[in-house]
Amino acid sequence: MTNAQWFLLVGGLLLARGLTAPLLQRLPVTPAIIYLAAGLLVGPTMLNAFHFNPLKESALLEVLTEVVVLISLFSAGIKMPTPISFARWRAPILLATVSMAVSVGLVAAFAYFLLGLPIGAGVLLGAILAPTDPVLATDVQIRHPGDRDQLRFTLTSEAGMNDGSAFPFVMLGMGLLGLHELGEFSLRWVLVDVLWATAAGIAIGVACGAALAHAGRRLRGHPPRQELMDDFLGLGLIAVVYGLSVWLQAWGFLAVFFAGVALRQTELKLAGMDLQRTQRMQTGALEPEAADILLAKEDVPTVSGGSLVFKEHLERLSELVLILLIGGTLFIDSWSWRAVGLAGFLFVIARPLSVLIGLAGTRTAWPIRGMAGWFGVRGIGSLYYLMPLMGLFTRYRRHRPTPV
Repeated sequence: MTNAQWFLLVGGLLLARGLTAPLLQRLPVTPAIIYLAAGLLVGPTMLNAFHFNPLKESALLEVLTEVVVLISLFSAGIKMPTPISFARWRAPILLATVSMAVSVGLVAAFAYFLLGLPIGAGVLLGAILAPTDPVLATDVQIRHPGDRDQLRFTLTSEAGMNDGSAFPFVMLGMGLLGLHELGEFSLRWVLVDVLWATAAGIAIGVACGAALAHAGRRLRGHPPRQELMDDFLGLGLIAVVYGLSVWLQAWGFLAVFFAGVALRQTELKLAGMDLQRTQRMQTGALEPEAADILLAKEDVPTVSGGSLVFKEHLERLSELVLILLIGGTLFIDSWSWRAVGLAGFLFVIARPLSVLIGLAGTRTAWPIRGMAGWFGVRGIGSLYYLMPLMGLFTRYRRHRPTPV
């Protein structure tokens, strides 16, 4: 495709998305389905106007998916409502840990017994497919920080955490394949890949997010009043947190999500303290749950609020580009009954069963359990986990011995 054709295609999709937004909200169709259909139309499946080879472009696709997931995780963290309580976060934590492990185990068993894959490859496949996606699932996630819907909160929190909690299982699968050091009795995997990387990632995210919140309030709170570039601050926080996490061998996805959570929670707490002083004098005590609503009414500037709008625009544009590329990778014979069977098992059995097991013993309403078991969207996050393996496969094919 020529540059002019690409401009026409992307511009047309953007116009269609903007003009049909109210209609799409009433239909069981997401924008990603439309983008994928457009990619299939111009790709090898139908018109063959372009073909995106994921094996040759695995490095590029890895960077693209990495950036998109990071932005989505940060946005999800900012949208977390206040205040944080263990009772409300218990269900998402169980989904991101217990349900994650159960889902990986079920997919690994399916791959080992029915697909004939080695157990290491089965675990790796389960780790790639188990995490829910923060990019494609935006339509079923929290819409804004004041959204009180319990199902949306559960899905958003789970997607924010399980993209990071999947990494230990990725390392376990690679270790079972001989591509990563697990240590004797898997001790190194437990201490480094599970305990250290998880705890360090959360700590880095919380510390950096809270620090930026304090810095922003200090600059805005003292004359002369400072007008900050919230979009740059948000992007800078993502980059610094992720860079520190990779440098210290912590899980960067987990760190970026909790950086967004800490930034929002700290800003609301700091600004709410000032507002409550005046509100108590006039109307009595202010409930903590009303802090974010009051801040919105008072139009209190925050880094999280200012950067969220920009991040959501980046999310939508990135989703369009990536789904178009995915459509351009598929041929009409890309499907197989083995793949269809695996997909059916994942969505019909593994996801619902893992949710039921993970939420067993909690007070989560049964309708929410059922809906959470169905809305386990997979996509860009799984594609990111797959890219390094594609790079390994490409290098293996390039350097493997030639038969004599």
